[in-house]
This record gives sequence, C-alpha cells and structure tokens, in this order.
Amino acid sequence: MASWISMNEACALLGVRPQTVYAYVSRGKIEVMADPGDTRRSLYRAEDVAGLAKRKEAGRKHETLAANTLFGSEPSIPTALSAFFRGRPYYRGQDAVELARSATPEEAAQLLWGAEQAVDFSCSAPPAHLRPATPGRIAAFTTLAALSATGHSTRGRLTRVLHIEGQSLVGQLADAFGAAPGNQPLHLRFAKGWKQSTKVADLLRTAMVLLLDHELTSSAFVARITASTGASLPACLLAGLTTLSGPLHGDASGRVQALFSEVERLGADKVLEHHLSMGLPLAGFGHHIYPDGDPRAAALLALTEPPEVIARFIEKATLLTGLQPNIDVALAALMARHRLPHDAAFSLFATARSIGLLAHSLEQLEVAQVIRPRGRYMGVVPEMG
Repeated sequence: MASWISMNEACALLGVRPQTVYAYVSRGKIEVMADPGDTRRSLYRAEDVAGLAKRKEAGRKHETLAANTLFGSEPSIPTALSAFFRGRPYYRGQDAVELARSATPEEAAQLLWGAEQAVDFSCSAPPAHLRPATPGRIAAFTTLAALSATGHSTRGRLTRVLHIEGQSLVGQLADAFGAAPGNQPLHLRFAKGWKQSTKVADLLRTAMVLLLDHELTSSAFVARITASTGASLPACLLAGLTTLSGPLHGDASGRVQALFSEVERLGADKVLEHHLSMGLPLAGFGHHIYPDGDPRAAALLALTEPPEVIARFIEKATLLTGLQPNIDVALAALMARHRLPHDAAFSLFATARSIGLLAHSLEQLEVAQVIRPRGRYMGVVPEMG
C-alpha cells in the first residue's frame, strides 16, 4: 500500500522549495492526493519523492565527477602514451629524462607513436602557395590552417598512412618555424637554421625529447576532441597548437623570457625585491605535478650553463620562495645562454609537442566515439507551460 507524506517532508527529502514540488506534480513526476484529515492540504506519494531524491543525488555525484574529471587531478581519458611515476614523466613506460640523454626526437616519436618503421621528419618543400615568406609563428599557424582546410578525414585510413602524413606535418611545421631544409634530424635542422654549433644542437635535442608529451594537457585534450570527430590530422594538430599557444601553457617560457630581460636590465636583487614585496608570482617557478621539482628542468639546466646573472636569479628565487624552476625556466635559460631568436622557445616547444599531439590524436582514433562532455547549466530556468 502506498505511503504519503506532507509538503514539508517532501521539501526536506528533495532539498527544494514548495514551488519545485508543485512543478514535479504538474509534470506527473509526483502523485498527489488530498489529506483526509485536512482537505485544505495535500499529501504526496512517498515512493515518488524518494525516487526523485535518489535520481537527484545520482545527478549530483555525476556532476561532481564530471567537474573533478575536467578540472581536477584525475585524467578523464585512458591513455598508454605518457604518465607520471614517483615525480618523473614516462613515455610508454620509459623514463623521459633518461631517454632525453641520447634519443633524437625521431627515435622518441617512433616510441610514442608505436610506429613499426623509423620516423623521418625530413620532407620535400611545401607547395609554393604554402611556402612562408618569413619563418615564425605566423607562418606555422598559417601553414597548418591551409592544410586543415584541405585535409582528409582520419576515418577509414590505415595507421601507417597516418604516420606518413604525421611525419610530413611535423616536418612542414619545423620548416615554417625556421628549421633549415634537409634530411637531417629535427634538432640539427633547427641548429642550422639558427646558425648554432653541434653542441647547441645537442641541447636542442635534449629539450625537444623532454617536451614531446606531458600526459593529458589542455592541448592534448583538445587534439583528442578534434580527432574524435574524424577531423583531418592537420586540423587535430592545429587545434592542439592553438591551445598550446596560451601563456599559461606552451608559451609560458615567453613570460619567463620577459622576466629574464628584467633581470639582465635591472639585476636579480631588484627584480626579486619588486616581485616578492608586491606578492607577485615568479613565472616559471613551481609546478603542480612536480612539488619536489621538475626533473625535466633539472636535466636541461644542468647542461645549459645560464648567464651568470640569470643563474644567480634562479638560485636566489628558489631559496626565497622554496619553489623549484620548471621546464619553462630551463627553456628560457637555454634561449638566453645562446642568444637564440626571440620566438625560438615556442618554436622548439611547439614542434616537439606536435609529435605528442599527433600521438594523442592517433590514439583517440581507436575509440569510435565522439568526445562530448555535458554542460552543467547554471543560468536562468525558463518557465515551463
């Protein structure tokens, strides 16, 4: 036999006001009857109220999970590409820092892509209408945009064919960023394009392997969303790189370079005094994934030998804040030490990370489902007739 409860009890169980209970009744979600003891009042079917309360609680848990998945510390997409173990990054189970000691970007790409054949990023010159007049960021994004506009869907194509296309994309991106043409590995092409020695080329090699991937970053997530729709590989890469270009992501080294320019102009003590007295954060110090220090930064800084004033700044900033320098500091220090072109840090980062973004795009193709998170509406609720 059905049990019945009062309005106050229904409101308490559902955590809502009487108007909401009336709305549930009008939509047939809660059965109502007149109170035999007082015909001016109504009673509500307890089973209906309990069912709604249970569904609301499940919804809250789902919303909490969704919010934590998107903005919290747990990745929402399974991946076999990279992960963190004991405060260190790994590519397919191999220590990325150790790999960077000797591997080329091409060798690391073969590992990350799971490619059967050796990876080769040297490519023939792009068509004349896609050839940039001036190398740099504008040329790189323009080239990718043009390729995206005419690219083929990834659906129904063999992985080895997509690997070949991916190699061409990374090669053309390096060309657009100013790497010298030729069939040499990427780091040697960048060193030649920037008129640097083989010693600097080896530092570029180390940096590129360290920057290849970093688990499910914002740019990797965007690239995977794009891939899930069946978009072309250049479109996946363009989507990821536009996200990477943000100053809170892959272009963070630009903020550090600006900080280093202040240090070289005003001195380490004056810059530190200004930032710390004003409570301003120091760009490039601290990393939420590496509370004990970014091992990528430690590895690259150990090889870089930053200019004396910058080395002193890094040491003193670490002492005063307790925060260790991250990879953005190491990359900016490398740029400062060898006086590389202004946008060289982003060029190197974007080219290296394009390998990881393509790896995420290719991996996402194994899941025949579009990534479609649901919105949690917080706006005005329309009146329902």
